[in-house]
Amino acid sequence: MAHPKRKISKQRRDKRRTHIKATTQQLATCSNCGATVKYHRVCPECGFYRGKLAIESENVL
Repeated sequence: MAHPKRKISKQRRDKRRTHIKATTQQLATCSNCGATVKYHRVCPECGFYRGKLAIESENVL
């Protein structure tokens, strides 16, 4: 197995890891009720997905 010839410094290691980070979730507004929902998910408020009723919700106003 290969072994490093020199120790990798903390600065060099951390510079490499700068791109490894969590990103914010993409959010959209529901076309039916206007609530904020995650992309490609059924709206938890009204149960609509892409303009069609996907699930019957008990929170219907």
